[in-house]
Amino acid sequence: MTRTWQRVALEGITVEARVGVADWERHPDRRQRLLVDVEMTRPEWDAARSLDDCIDYDRVYRHVTSEWPARPHTDLLETLVDELLDVCLQDPRVTWCRVRVRKPDVYNGRAVPVVEAARER
Repeated sequence: MTRTWQRVALEGITVEARVGVADWERHPDRRQRLLVDVEMTRPEWDAARSLDDCIDYDRVYRHVTSEWPARPHTDLLETLVDELLDVCLQDPRVTWCRVRVRKPDVYNGRAVPVVEAARER
């Protein structure tokens, strides 16, 4: 039996948010650049016939770019990753998703902290 999977991804979403546990990261005016990658899949996909057949990646993009900058300070990237996994799975077509969040500027280009997690319905 042949099975087909559809993969929908958003790569390199850039957003600034108040995040981190270090004292310098907690300053109320301090925002950090985050790079966000999201991947969503669904099984047994046939070519979409209409917009209603498609996984809505714009909803995920809008969540990251409007909700995260407006959030109060968040200590952990893990909190943001977990939240975004839930947002992805709000679409009933999505059966599996992966979220990866990076803080590219925290170590002045010498290292990039990354938190990644996947969730299956």
